[in-house]
Amino acid sequence: MKTAGSFSFAAAGRAVKAGRRRGCGLPGLKPRPHAVEIATLTEVPIRTRERAAPAMTIPAGTLGTAPALGHWLPEGAPPDPAPEAIRAAVGDLRAPVVLVRHRAGVAVVHGGIVALGPKRVKDAEEVVAYLPPLPAESLGDPNFRAEHGVRFAYMTGAMANGIASVEVVEAAARAGALGSFGAAGQSLERIAAAVDRLNAHLNGAPFCVNLIHSPNEPTHEMATAELLLKRGVGLVEASAYLDLTPAIVRYRVAGFKGGAAGLVVPLNRVIAKVSRVEVATKFLSPPPERIVKELVAAGHVTPQQAALASKFPIADDVTVEADSGGHTDNRPAITLLPTILALRDRLQSQFQYATPPRVGLAGGIATPASAAGAFAMGAAYVVTGSVNQACVESGSSDAVRKMLAEAGQADVTMAPAADMFEMGVKVQVLKRGTMFAMRAQKLYDLYKAYPSWDAVPATERAQVEKTQLRATFDEVWTGTREFWAKREPAQLERAEADPRHKMALVFRWYLGLSSRWANAGEPGRQLDYQVWCGPAMGAFNEWAKGSPLERPENRTVANVAQNLMYGAAVVLRRAALRQQGVELPNECFPLAPLTADELSARLG
Repeated sequence: MKTAGSFSFAAAGRAVKAGRRRGCGLPGLKPRPHAVEIATLTEVPIRTRERAAPAMTIPAGTLGTAPALGHWLPEGAPPDPAPEAIRAAVGDLRAPVVLVRHRAGVAVVHGGIVALGPKRVKDAEEVVAYLPPLPAESLGDPNFRAEHGVRFAYMTGAMANGIASVEVVEAAARAGALGSFGAAGQSLERIAAAVDRLNAHLNGAPFCVNLIHSPNEPTHEMATAELLLKRGVGLVEASAYLDLTPAIVRYRVAGFKGGAAGLVVPLNRVIAKVSRVEVATKFLSPPPERIVKELVAAGHVTPQQAALASKFPIADDVTVEADSGGHTDNRPAITLLPTILALRDRLQSQFQYATPPRVGLAGGIATPASAAGAFAMGAAYVVTGSVNQACVESGSSDAVRKMLAEAGQADVTMAPAADMFEMGVKVQVLKRGTMFAMRAQKLYDLYKAYPSWDAVPATERAQVEKTQLRATFDEVWTGTREFWAKREPAQLERAEADPRHKMALVFRWYLGLSSRWANAGEPGRQLDYQVWCGPAMGAFNEWAKGSPLERPENRTVANVAQNLMYGAAVVLRRAALRQQGVELPNECFPLAPLTADELSARLG
């Protein structure tokens, strides 16, 4: 029988099996398919995977009144309406799914022949829904995966002070994702050691290093950029930028070289986190002419590099940072992502880049539904943060991981930022189990109210020395002075001339160490732990309840990443069924977190 509009599921299955992904350069990672070909042929048998028939139960689903997509002629096993059968079929992301109208409502079929189109076929069942294969590695922008050499359009974002540790980055790479090392707040020596280790351990697999805007420490920011250039780091994650600085522009422009046949090759790539249109505009535009001229005059870049850079945006990828832990504007992702996507399109039309910059989403990515929502709205990739801090590979302590595993979505608040204290910038932190936010806010209030430490009332000074500093102001200043003498001596000159700045440096001592106390699990300072955290952590904990991931010791970067990507594909398949008029209950979908072995079997 030949019917127009029928097609070959067998061809689709063969294409899936034959397809191969681009590997990430690590031993033991075999290529996997990332694309599916559907052939338009005459009627042919469906080659879905045969399954043993489970006990017959009727799913409590509903079926819309939309006309049939086509018809199915059985061959072998009859339609199976059991929820577990439908769940198994939907969870097999590499195989197509065919659902037919059944006396029980909806049933899944395997084998047989499908013909699409309205024409009625004798002795055939009505096809009410069809799902093409949807491997987790097909989600997001294929150019992001190809250019960064990763299997999944998934990134673990940088968290300062090495919370996004080298172990997190290595685990992400081995899981087929992109990891970013948390260099912010680290000494140049520690950053260099981390880069050297990643180069040695990853065997050419991609990784990223954070370059953070440091308005109070421009010398250290530039020194970090110079270090990354000398070490040949080809990808940075630019974060917390309020404006472009010579450091980030120098890093980008110094990587431009002309290739064969006039091809321009940007060797230094930038992924920029943004939460404001005005900042996103700067990263999606070519480098500012004023800064480039200054860099050329200083000998940091060549005139040729400056000319080449004018044809490219500062960032290859822009991460829309919604309501995240740490530095955040608490913007809702559902409005911010479409805004930045539209901005990218306008600037691409204006500048006509050879490769349009991509836009990803961070902030709130903690469940399969949130990841699926990001991809559905057009995100090229997703970035996780808070959930990785709760993983065993993070640079945090077991005490903090336990606190994070118990957090709810409302257990976060805003507190003064150590790196931008005098500017009044705040970061989002955990409030459950710690008094850091309240104590840090008290210091900022005193800084704003008084011109110097001596002007602070005696009772207030005594309380601060007892509670926050646990030492006298002068004792803390002695250590603070030694630190800045090595890090940025200009800060000491300013402090000698401005007593309020001196007070700010001492208060920043508390804010800076509070994160390190948390990372080290300092037992006597738990109430002072500064733990960067967004509401995503609470959402993850709710999703993980009753699964192995509920316990923090079972949370690994790879297991979290692959569960989110696998689950996102399942959520998107469920949405596709709804769009075809088929609504099924939760029991028909594998929505709970899976073990590492289960993920390995399903992802391949």
